[in-house]
Amino acid sequence: MIPPNQASSTRPLLIVDDDATFVRVLSRALTSRGFEVLTASRADEARALSRRHQPRHCVLDLKLGEENGLRLIPELHELVPDMRILLLTGYASIATAVEAIKRGAHDYLAKPVDADAVVRALLEGESAQPGDDEVIDAPEAPLALRRLEWEHIQRVLTECDGNISETARRLGMHRRTLQRKLSKHPVRERPAQAD
Repeated sequence: MIPPNQASSTRPLLIVDDDATFVRVLSRALTSRGFEVLTASRADEARALSRRHQPRHCVLDLKLGEENGLRLIPELHELVPDMRILLLTGYASIATAVEAIKRGAHDYLAKPVDADAVVRALLEGESAQPGDDEVIDAPEAPLALRRLEWEHIQRVLTECDGNISETARRLGMHRRTLQRKLSKHPVRERPAQAD
């Protein structure tokens, strides 16, 4: 655990998420760990707070209502070049993680996540530059077919900047079918069964 006095700095931490309950809980937990916390529920609020307060850290949700957190990453870096951004999502995929890192996020975590994991992701390796030694581990065992489908859909969705209609067209499926697949939680890997 990183001591709270190291977490605190003269610059605040920005949480950008449209889930008010999650923001309230995480904000309280990070404040108790020594951070000064600012919160935003929309991209325009995040940009305004970044301009005004120059936050050192940002915890950013992938889905901000109709907005996409991936698009916000480069904009935040333009406003605050040394901001460390942690992207959170309830729909984890390898494609999204890779895209987040490419766009300038320093780390990526799947929800649900606890405050200690957030603090570790934000503070560990602060001296490293983005892209230095940041390799996303490939799975050791082959992925299940349903998981591969989920990963492929997420990759194409990311390439289409979250546009459902364009993604469905590229995948050759009906838009409603794609929406149904996306509304389900990601396919979880089952632990290997003992013979």
